[in-house]
Amino acid sequence: MKKLFVKYKAVIQFILLFLGTYLLLTFLYTLYLKYAEHGVYYPDFFTNLVAKQSNAVIQAFGYNGVVKPEPTGPFMGLYINDVFLARVVEGCNAISIIILFVAFIISFTQKFKKTLLFIFAGIALIYAVNILRIALLTIALYHYPEYTDFLHQIVFPAIIYGMVFLLWLFWVRNLKVKSRNTNE
Repeated sequence: MKKLFVKYKAVIQFILLFLGTYLLLTFLYTLYLKYAEHGVYYPDFFTNLVAKQSNAVIQAFGYNGVVKPEPTGPFMGLYINDVFLARVVEGCNAISIIILFVAFIISFTQKFKKTLLFIFAGIALIYAVNILRIALLTIALYHYPEYTDFLHQIVFPAIIYGMVFLLWLFWVRNLKVKSRNTNE
């Protein structure tokens, strides 16, 4: 049994670190959402912020964008020229994707400083791309409403998940490989 553990130590360590980090961060995020229900921001601070920043990008592209809380559910509505186009719900704020990203990076942890810097850079990139993704989706829905399902269910998730996957690949490919004893 000990030989088996030694043989698969790296795999077991990866699984335990990944699951432990993922479950801990998910638990903390769930607590945040629970306590955010009665907060000043609707539906929660991060979702509210993402909606407002996405609208700022829409406006920067020259569109008459408006964002406002919707009374029919816990989401912020994005409008262009008074046309309701998108709902920004809690799942759109990229926090769940960031948690997944962080758990993976910690599972392949390197030196503390290098890992922490990559996590912060990755979070900033994921967050920024998510804002841009929501803004572009809203603009695309304004011009091409007939492609709503394709854009929302395929193209735009592929952008955010594809980017996270590329960040993971970059991290894993740049790992310092520990030298092995050739006498084994």
